[in-house]
Amino acid sequence: MFKATTNEYLSNGVIVTPSNPEIYEQVTIVYNGLLPKAGAQDLYAHIGFGPSWEGAQDVKMLRTKAGFEATITTANADSLNVAFKDIANNWDNNCGANYVFNIEQ
Repeated sequence: MFKATTNEYLSNGVIVTPSNPEIYEQVTIVYNGLLPKAGAQDLYAHIGFGPSWEGAQDVKMLRTKAGFEATITTANADSLNVAFKDIANNWDNNCGANYVFNIEQ
């Protein structure tokens, strides 16, 4: 599984700050990709941790000047997994690969 260590997903409109989060650190996810470009007005970040997506949940994103944003706290896992969906259940999951970020241990 590919894990981003910096903002490799920038071309897809996905930015995670900090780009190399540590466990239990607050992370801001900014998304301005396929779904908002298609006109989505309400978006959710579907997040989970580790290879099994532990603690999977949908986090409502807020519209900002940068796109849509959500702040989450990382778990004690090796990766943060993210996909995005709108209220019509359209998904941006990076063509099935999801957006996966290392969590520093």
